[in-house]
Amino acid sequence: MKRIITISFLSTLFIALFTFGQSYAQSNMSEEFHGAKATKSHYNAIYQLDVNNKAVMGRTLRNIENVLNDPRLKGKLTIELIAYAGGTNIYFKGNEFGKKLKELKDKGVILAQCNNTLHERHISKSKLYPFVSIVPSGNGELIIREAEGWSVVKP
Repeated sequence: MKRIITISFLSTLFIALFTFGQSYAQSNMSEEFHGAKATKSHYNAIYQLDVNNKAVMGRTLRNIENVLNDPRLKGKLTIELIAYAGGTNIYFKGNEFGKKLKELKDKGVILAQCNNTLHERHISKSKLYPFVSIVPSGNGELIIREAEGWSVVKP
């Protein structure tokens, strides 16, 4: 009986210490962690846009703006936005995204459009904002950029 009480006491003590240690470690970790450190001299990311959805398009542009404003990445970042399939609509002249796209272009963001999509959908380049670059294929752009070490982001 004495042995059962001892085992029970030790088990309870172990659980209490384990729980306390876990909560202490979690509270300490949240106080010490401030995000990843940008230790490289340069970073590259390509944002993939392939849907004709205004909410996704707006979120994509906000994501790009947010990363450009990340103090850890200031002066260390190259961003490209590749649009294809339904995402092509973001580059149509006269839409609500024109001003933001121009601002991003002026900040150095590469704005690229898949030529295959233009061909398949019979879209003239003249329907796109003039500051948009044309690449042979969206998927090819993603494959090449990823092979070069770029981060691929699909919002």
